[in-house]
Amino acid sequence: MEQALDVHRLHFAFTITYHYIFPQLTMGLALLILYLKTKAIRTNDEHYNRAARFWARIFGINFALGVVTGIPMEFQFGTNWAEFSKVAGGVIGQTLAMEGVFSFFLESSFLGLFLFGEKRLGPIGHWWSAFLVWLGSWLSGYFIVATDAWMQRPIGYRLGAHGEIELASFWGLVLNKWTLWQYAHTMVGAVQTGCFVMAAVGAFYLLTKRDEAYGRTFVRTGVIIGVIAACLQLFPTGDMQGKMIAESQPVTLAAMEGLFETQTGAPLAILGQPDVQRRKLDNPLQVPRMLSFLTYRQWSANVKGLEDFPQELWPDRIALLYYSYHVMVGLGTIFIAVTVVAAFLLWRRRLYQSNWMLWLLMISLPLPYIANTAGWMTAELGRQPWLIYGLMRTAHGSSPRVGAGNAWFTLIGFMGMYTVLSILFLFLVWREIEIGPEPGASRTGAVAPQTAA
Repeated sequence: MEQALDVHRLHFAFTITYHYIFPQLTMGLALLILYLKTKAIRTNDEHYNRAARFWARIFGINFALGVVTGIPMEFQFGTNWAEFSKVAGGVIGQTLAMEGVFSFFLESSFLGLFLFGEKRLGPIGHWWSAFLVWLGSWLSGYFIVATDAWMQRPIGYRLGAHGEIELASFWGLVLNKWTLWQYAHTMVGAVQTGCFVMAAVGAFYLLTKRDEAYGRTFVRTGVIIGVIAACLQLFPTGDMQGKMIAESQPVTLAAMEGLFETQTGAPLAILGQPDVQRRKLDNPLQVPRMLSFLTYRQWSANVKGLEDFPQELWPDRIALLYYSYHVMVGLGTIFIAVTVVAAFLLWRRRLYQSNWMLWLLMISLPLPYIANTAGWMTAELGRQPWLIYGLMRTAHGSSPRVGAGNAWFTLIGFMGMYTVLSILFLFLVWREIEIGPEPGASRTGAVAPQTAA
């Protein structure tokens, strides 16, 4: 059964990791499209309307793939995780149903109006459709994060007569403190993805000397909003997320930092390789006392190491958890550096001529996807060995009648199907980028005065 459990975990990890490639971009682009529509209303410049329509087409492709890859995960709660669904379905069913009934339909309905109803809606009505697409996508993210946050810090529940978990407080579920900070951290990460994708496309246009007016708009928008998002990702959202882990899951914090021994004035590990068997961090590069300060705001604070907890409560993939966390933090630091330098060059009016910076923005496109994936891996690996922290172990949540062979069969099938979808997605997005914001227009026309800034 342990083998089947491992395949079930791998199965869900694969499908959810692949799926999240798409929602993070739609949630990020939704805000940026709304920003471009707002600029169009304020300046009465058709340039921003065309820019918004261009990104809405890419949004639509991304949204469709997100729907296609999201539906199988709902079924996996019944096929691969039946025991979990039976025990906790009365709680998680609330937020998952609200995500589907309210948020998804709001987003999809007004996306259709945004894409095909501009002439009938008029400028103000079209702006409202963009606003409601943004609202729907961000509400959808909230309900999904609320579901995961309840599994990280379960509150507002009671145990039924047969051991099932029942919802005792709806507001406790949706206003969980863990939800609020995890949601903020997740949304800022999505905005970073949208900003880097938009800036990368803009940099591509500038480097290839085509659609340069739009290239400038895309780079400027991605850099300005991106530098704000990069800083917010570090503080306060990342800082508060770390404090909640220290408060509610101290064993997770120790594993994330590779801290095996309890220390007063604990150091922050920048580099190192965790050796779980010998319970030490090899080749460490550490900042003295920094972990104590960041966690408790005291340089001499005591931080518990893994040795203070029974080994059966340790996360079962400590090395992977440690590396996921450090990849996330490392890339977050790079995002701050890249966007700050780009914003400085923009302020000095040198960004559009700095080919090295444009190349850097363009090749940075995959990094937010890696960082967001590493962040979710940190959250989910850190919760182990619990499926619902402190209430239900992962080993008790899978479907007992679905063997490893059946799980492998469907996993391989998903891998093949998602390979085809990946090729289709890349082809469709590349085609939109090739067509450009003004289909059929000259690729190297003069820049309108109001868009040259």
